[in-house]
Amino acid sequence: MLKQNLQFKLSQKLSPQQIQLMKLIQLPTLAFEQRLLEEMNENPALESGKDEEEVYEKDELDNNDEYDDYEGSDNIEADDINIDEYLSDDETPDYKLQSNNYSDDDDDRESPFAAPVSFHQDLINQLNTFILSDEQRDIAEFLVGSIDDDGYLRRDIQDIVDDMAFTQGIYTDEKMVEKMLHIIHELEPAGVGARDLQECLLLQLKHKTPTEYVDLAIDIIGNQFDAFTKKHYDKLLQKYGISQDHLKKTIHEIEKLNPKPGGSFTGNNKVTENIVPDFAIRINDGELELTLNGRNAPSLHVSKDYQEMMQTYKDSRDKSNSQKDAVQFIKQKLDSAKWFIDAIKQRQETLFVTMNAIMHFQQEYFLDGEETSMKPMILKDIADMVGLDISTVSRVANSKYVDTPYGTKLIKEFFSEAMKNDQGEDVSTLEIKKILQNTIEEEDKSKPLPDDQLAEILKEKGYPIARRTIAKYREQLDIPVARMRKKI
Repeated sequence: MLKQNLQFKLSQKLSPQQIQLMKLIQLPTLAFEQRLLEEMNENPALESGKDEEEVYEKDELDNNDEYDDYEGSDNIEADDINIDEYLSDDETPDYKLQSNNYSDDDDDRESPFAAPVSFHQDLINQLNTFILSDEQRDIAEFLVGSIDDDGYLRRDIQDIVDDMAFTQGIYTDEKMVEKMLHIIHELEPAGVGARDLQECLLLQLKHKTPTEYVDLAIDIIGNQFDAFTKKHYDKLLQKYGISQDHLKKTIHEIEKLNPKPGGSFTGNNKVTENIVPDFAIRINDGELELTLNGRNAPSLHVSKDYQEMMQTYKDSRDKSNSQKDAVQFIKQKLDSAKWFIDAIKQRQETLFVTMNAIMHFQQEYFLDGEETSMKPMILKDIADMVGLDISTVSRVANSKYVDTPYGTKLIKEFFSEAMKNDQGEDVSTLEIKKILQNTIEEEDKSKPLPDDQLAEILKEKGYPIARRTIAKYREQLDIPVARMRKKI
């Protein structure tokens, strides 16, 4: 049975400009520059302001009221467009009146890109030094292609045999594949082509010059690998009847090995992240100074050619249908350009005021650089200070970096929850983690401190924290359990 009823619903509808602004705010500097180039390629009415001679008046760009309800140019007749709103009589363009106090080093900086030989190609090149038949070379190259970026062959030999038969038409057996794998084990870096960590370490040890410590290390990895990984040093001392010093030097030989031989290859084609700080904080005469990266403040204006098109349409007496269609298109591009320019200005203001609030909130830390000086700070604290929504502050913090006198930091690292110390004062969890990390670094590595003892030590220092909280913080700091921290 069909029924009709009326229902009132209150909802918030974001304008296209608000959506565009939110997307721009969350972009870091490099991504913002890419987005800027895309917009300029898509919209010919938007141009860089460096070499132009005319631009929209600032008061026109800041006047957004007439666009709040814009639904698309198709709903507006050409005769209803006020051409004067798109023309400027100002002889001095607005962008020439703006100052840019950022360093020239911030502008037009390009990152060099290297084109090295890839990890796998280097292995293929090394294979060329071996005398192999065509079949053997095909098998060896297939094995090289099956090695991952860490340098491991993580596939079963039988699976490789079947895969070569089905995909390459190469019919062989496990014995031949094993033979070719032994050749790959002779390649550099040592350990490449290993099927697990144990084999990887053994291959590297066998490449080293034999000594009594290397020979013992080969025996330990080959026959006592489980006891070694679990750091059961007492069992190893008893098994081999050696002194602690002898075992310590043997373990030192093992610790010098690389568990990921592929990762050490200088030509590895992994993506390298290029971080460009969005802000810079400097200390000048005891005062903090904040600057926004100049690459976030481009000079943009609306194309002069498009303004002239509007003027031509205004001056023409006989307006044809094709001219009316053209002015609809021009208006759409001009509106889009004005929206984008305004969104960039709002982005600059939002980024600056948000980071400025964070800088003043954490002023003590930025002046002395001590992590223990970091105050508890959550998104709501900054949102209340600047009068923005929490989601906006989150967009700024999650993807932006700031260059400080103590290194380049991700902004979200300055945020932390609060905990009470024994004096009832709020302290940052970052401060507690730093103290925990220092305590573990200072412990006797022959007798590492378990979590319950760490909890007692922090309690004595004025931080009453439960053992499970210690375990959580330790995992966040990527610190292993006490048994795995043991050294002899």
